Amino acid sequence: NVVVSKYFRGQLGTPERETSVKQVIERVVDTLTEWGRQLHYFATSEDADAFRDELKYLLLHQYGAFNSPVWFNVGIEPRSQCSACFIVSVEDTMESILDLAKIEGMIFKFGSGSGSNLSRLRGSQEYLSGGGRASGPVSFMRGFDAFAGVIKSGGKTRRAAKMVILNIDHPDIVEFIECKANEEKKAWALIEAGYDPGFNVPGGAYDSVYFQNANHSVRVTDEFMRAVEEDREWHTIARTTGEVLNTFPARDLFRKIAEAAWVCGDPGLQFHDTTNKWHTVKNSGQIEASNPCSEFVFLNDTSCNLASLNLMKFRLPSGDFDVDAFRAAVRIFITAQEIIVDNSAYPTEKIADNSRNFRPLGLGYANLGALLMSLGLPYDSDAGRAYAAAITALMHGEAYRQSAIVARDCGSPFPAFELNRVPMLEVMHLHADALNSIQAEYAPPALMDAARAVWQETLQLGEQYGYRNAQVTVLAPTGTIAFLMDCDTTGIEPDIALVKYKTLVGGGLLKIVNTTVPLALQQ
Repeated sequence: NVVVSKYFRGQLGTPERETSVKQVIERVVDTLTEWGRQLHYFATSEDADAFRDELKYLLLHQYGAFNSPVWFNVGIEPRSQCSACFIVSVEDTMESILDLAKIEGMIFKFGSGSGSNLSRLRGSQEYLSGGGRASGPVSFMRGFDAFAGVIKSGGKTRRAAKMVILNIDHPDIVEFIECKANEEKKAWALIEAGYDPGFNVPGGAYDSVYFQNANHSVRVTDEFMRAVEEDREWHTIARTTGEVLNTFPARDLFRKIAEAAWVCGDPGLQFHDTTNKWHTVKNSGQIEASNPCSEFVFLNDTSCNLASLNLMKFRLPSGDFDVDAFRAAVRIFITAQEIIVDNSAYPTEKIADNSRNFRPLGLGYANLGALLMSLGLPYDSDAGRAYAAAITALMHGEAYRQSAIVARDCGSPFPAFELNRVPMLEVMHLHADALNSIQAEYAPPALMDAARAVWQETLQLGEQYGYRNAQVTVLAPTGTIAFLMDCDTTGIEPDIALVKYKTLVGGGLLKIVNTTVPLALQQ
């Protein structure tokens, strides 16, 4: 159902229309393999054939899946948009603001999502050079939201995805915090008055209010969080002059964030200092933003292609985790995603340059909740967290190990590696050291031993050859592709219900039953 409704290409009723999963997988994998041959990723033609066959096996048997734009676009045009995640910068000029609307439109058109930090835009209390007051970021957000609402993602039955971020010291931060909750209350009033409460219903309650196509996040610093703890005042700063414009009790702002999130789920929080502590390419700039689901946090004007592994496929009948198969799958997918970088199309030259200079990839996993259920481990437990941490460490270490091997065998690390050698290797050691904080008594010894061994090798290879990619893993929500892989749970989440009903944007309903329940009950 998912493949037919989302990924078959070609107009219905024409000979060009795809008709089988076999066609879709061959279109994607044969194209990727040909790209790999042209760019000399394989030592021999036999190696290329082996890569092709193994990738087809993994995809067909639902061991893993690429992000939707790969299924939408690869093999259709000579160069096609393959990344799901984009971070786009915006400056405090009308030209840049309107450029952002155009860039986002093209990102949505090909099935991807975009995030932007609007904190460079002057606040609504500040003045324009020609006289008069600025509109402020929240005003422009209304326009961006409307565009996102009318551009179907990938030209398919999929909503556009966008993230809007504002720093906690922006003059309009209170308006930003409250704007979506206020619209939610308007929707409630419309529902009370008899308007349709469904999403994506033309003329319905939610179709009539703003900000329904974006996730909102407030970017906070350690200093702000300390001010909340110590009940201190917090200042907002003018973008044009740098002067203090407003002063609030920090706890009042934090309370407003909590109350708005309670009403409508937004805004979320992003922790600026922690994010940048673990940033591999600090010498090239700070991380200021994320993509819509916040799995991809990286430099402005960059993109990331994603893939996810289905963890239940690596559970052996004994309940043990198949470490060797998992590592092999990680290597195949990282190689495929790396091949995609140079062959993908990008919406701007800047994003294209940065994507090739830093080469960030996003391998992740789905079905963690089902795996823990199948082992009889409570999701919210030390044992559950330790098991998840060990798998994540193994995946992350193996992905960077393969990245170092590609750097060794394909000639060079990512172009910006030498500039960032010191911070990158420091962060690699932070990751390796984090293994020591896993409660090893709860994690399977074979899994922990494999993770430790992989990280030692990964550090050694990285010191010697560098890494081909500034980033290799993310933990995405895996909505559509989780259904593609018949996962019982998405991303790293527990199950929300044993029987779920998914309303499809283009109409129709999927009834999804958690098939892990019998195994969990046996355990």
